[in-house]
Amino acid sequence: MRETRERIVPSGTPAAGLVRVTLPAALTEFTGGRSTVAVPGAPAPVSDILAGLGAAHPGARDRLITDRGCLRPHVNIFVDGENIRFLSGLDTPVPNGAEVVVLPAVSGG
Repeated sequence: MRETRERIVPSGTPAAGLVRVTLPAALTEFTGGRSTVAVPGAPAPVSDILAGLGAAHPGARDRLITDRGCLRPHVNIFVDGENIRFLSGLDTPVPNGAEVVVLPAVSGG
């Protein structure tokens, strides 16, 4: 077996690409206090990366996605600095090695 960041992959198995996901403090309760986690599965759409996040850290995905599979209105997700709301939403492609940042929406007056 060989080790990759945060997981073990059987020898001879090609490792899925990793994505670095940065979460706000409010979600670190699901990741053992870590604000940045590695999620395997890239390249893939954001929805698949979030599914991988939820599989590795139960409860985290539910805070980001509604029961109907839509991005919650108070959540912003960026792939390599680009807001997915202005790209293809949850279908936005995430390349291997990308950085996905989750930020709560800020409002005020």
